[in-house]
Amino acid sequence: MTTKKLCVLTLIGVFGAFCTHPHLNADPPAKQELPDPADKHRVSLAVARDRAELMHELFSETLDVVHHRYFRRDGAVLPARAMEDVFTRLEKRSNVKARWIAVNTPAMSVNHEPETAFEKKAAEELEAGKAAYSLVEKGYYLEARPIPLGAGCIGCHTKLSPITDKKPRLAALVIAIPVKEK
Repeated sequence: MTTKKLCVLTLIGVFGAFCTHPHLNADPPAKQELPDPADKHRVSLAVARDRAELMHELFSETLDVVHHRYFRRDGAVLPARAMEDVFTRLEKRSNVKARWIAVNTPAMSVNHEPETAFEKKAAEELEAGKAAYSLVEKGYYLEARPIPLGAGCIGCHTKLSPITDKKPRLAALVIAIPVKEK
């Protein structure tokens, strides 16, 4: 097994354990009620906020480590693309959704363009310098935080449309965690 595959499999295990570990769910079901199976992944808003912040740190640091240790410009899978495989597996295990969006740099994929009203507003807020943007909508706690693009990232992201100003370039990670209705 390659080091890259081992790294990704380890991360999937860590994220899966993090999201499904019973002690991390601060809202156990009431003793006399049986939980609705459809709600097994729903947590309180406070737990969702804590998880979103921690997950952002985990994903952001993992992206950075994978980029610096494993990515070489020899046609290897881009770290952000490899992370999307982690996002997909995590969603299957925990119903937590994550995705990248472009903020103030051209998206490398049409899949990374902000699509929803939340994502478009988040991109505006993050470009304006806000550290995070969040909202509760349709049973999900949505949170977006910036991912600063380093020199290696900017080289590819601006290849077709060079940028002349010196402001920091950002992408964002959007995390959606199912929350309990009040």
